Amino acid sequence: MLNKSVISPNQLLAMIILFEFGTALVIPIGGQTNQGIWLSIWAALPGGLLIYLMFDYLLRQYPNMIPSEYMAVLLGRYLAWPISLLYMLHFLYIASRNLREAGDLLIASSYDQTPTLVIHLAMIVAAVYVLQKGVEVFFRLAQIYLIIMICAGGLGNLVILFSGQIDPANLQPITGEGWRTVLGAAYPFILMFPFAEIAAFSTVLPRLNQVRMARKTGILAMVLSAVGLSLTHAVEMSVLGSDLYSRSTFPLFTTIGLVEIADFLQRLDALVLLTLIIGVFFKMSMYIYSAMATAAYLFRIEDERRLAYSAGITVLFMSILMAPNFLEHKEEGRTHLTLVLPIYMVVIPALLILLHLLRRRFGFK
Repeated sequence: MLNKSVISPNQLLAMIILFEFGTALVIPIGGQTNQGIWLSIWAALPGGLLIYLMFDYLLRQYPNMIPSEYMAVLLGRYLAWPISLLYMLHFLYIASRNLREAGDLLIASSYDQTPTLVIHLAMIVAAVYVLQKGVEVFFRLAQIYLIIMICAGGLGNLVILFSGQIDPANLQPITGEGWRTVLGAAYPFILMFPFAEIAAFSTVLPRLNQVRMARKTGILAMVLSAVGLSLTHAVEMSVLGSDLYSRSTFPLFTTIGLVEIADFLQRLDALVLLTLIIGVFFKMSMYIYSAMATAAYLFRIEDERRLAYSAGITVLFMSILMAPNFLEHKEEGRTHLTLVLPIYMVVIPALLILLHLLRRRFGFK
């Protein structure tokens, strides 16, 4: 892939934050829910940073190359091609999961009379339209919507604070049932979702106009994401308590639904729905772009924008057909998170780095 130098560090920062928020901002995370969930987020952050640094290291060793390209260098074309194909399918699968989660949550909260297909179609049409305009337009858009999300989140947190619903006792004891529970939620659950998903950016980092800024920008973005996620989940836990938080499908929506100030400021559900739609749109679209970039290399297509329609249609149908209901969707996601994601996000990049070091040590061509 040629480095077209179209993305700035600030745009990358905004996109990573929106991507990490995704659905992680509005649904329960961590698998083992307890009062220390916000602490589990911070415990998982170092692991997420390590994964990002692995891909940054590979980028520095193979400038202007996406993973499919340096896999071909390290593994040879015949082994790298099927692995890259699996990565492409993985990106499409995760994008379809994001779309399915957004549709189910929107229907469960406010749009129960709207067919699932209509909601999914509206979101995928918007994603395809933006991706057809190119990655530069997509990342510029992230800067605008990050400001909108910060404003919506700030307003929501202020309203909750002044509503008197926050009960600090719900956060006690801080470590829940102990540090073992905190770390059990962090690894592998929060590490894999959302932090390890940063691997999707490996397909776009070569387009950064200051590649040397990729490391600092990514680290800063992930730390800021951890701040937002830990604050949001701490607020949810302090309002709902661990029992209601764990039983709620959409705890942020439940939390904001309890807000009522002076009998006139209430029903602020729109803030949560806006946050959900923005987060899912950018996360889903980023995964679709990663699949497009990988497919463009595999099938020798010069401009990945030509793949936007086919990728969008694939994600749309996968989102409808993947699971009969939300409970099965969650169970399938849990299995994927613990068994499949670590292979793509940790094992393969670690093996690539090891192979690169061996090649350099022994001078293999």
